[in-house]
Amino acid sequence: MAFESLDRAAKQIVLTVQDYSIFAGNAFLNLFRPPIYWSEFLMQADIIGVGSAMIVLLSGFFTGGVLALQSAATLSAFGATGITGRFVSMSMIRELGPVLTGIMVSGRNASSMASELGSMVVTEQIDAMRALGVDPLRKLVTPRIFACISMLFFLTIVADAFGIFGGAAVTVFMNHQNATQYFSMAWEYLRYPDVLQGLVKPLFFGYIIASTGCFYGLRTTGGTQGVGRSTISAVVNSSVLIIFVDFLISQVMIELFAR
Repeated sequence: MAFESLDRAAKQIVLTVQDYSIFAGNAFLNLFRPPIYWSEFLMQADIIGVGSAMIVLLSGFFTGGVLALQSAATLSAFGATGITGRFVSMSMIRELGPVLTGIMVSGRNASSMASELGSMVVTEQIDAMRALGVDPLRKLVTPRIFACISMLFFLTIVADAFGIFGGAAVTVFMNHQNATQYFSMAWEYLRYPDVLQGLVKPLFFGYIIASTGCFYGLRTTGGTQGVGRSTISAVVNSSVLIIFVDFLISQVMIELFAR
């Protein structure tokens, strides 16, 4: 009995991965094929970008502050508190900025996409669109993916900037260090591969967030309870995928620029 349950669970996981791969592949190809619903794209860009700006700004600012606080406490043992700016800027730009922004946007927008599309499935609006000859994948999914990729790129830049400013605030007002030295170290040791790594990740994360949210939303079954299950699955799986893909991209970038 236990073996049968395990077998069913394994098959369900494999089928879900297969369905998501096909869905994500078709959605990616639609990014380069007309028609593109620009009005839908602009509306989703406003919801994702402007709507998420405040939480991204605050989380980036306080994350940079925590980095400066903790790093200064550790570096003081070696008399190297002067390199706090370097530590904060590299950590934010290469790793924490993209990942933190991705997880924040995932919690806010992957859930909303899944619940919105799930409600449309439950109320048979998706079936009505198909009956009218409208492809739901092009009309509903592609603009969300395009908007999420575009907005997450800029939100990551905002998170990086405010993370560095948060680190500067802690360094100057709490650790009583020199602001000029902080910003000089933050800028001087940044390299092209660091910036490139920090700006490539949001493109993948945005695609993951939107495709996962839409995938689970369109798979909704079981009425309003199914909408809740889809929302939870979208947030959890997109967050895990973001961390997994972050590991893969980091490994590739390290291997690429270490030569």
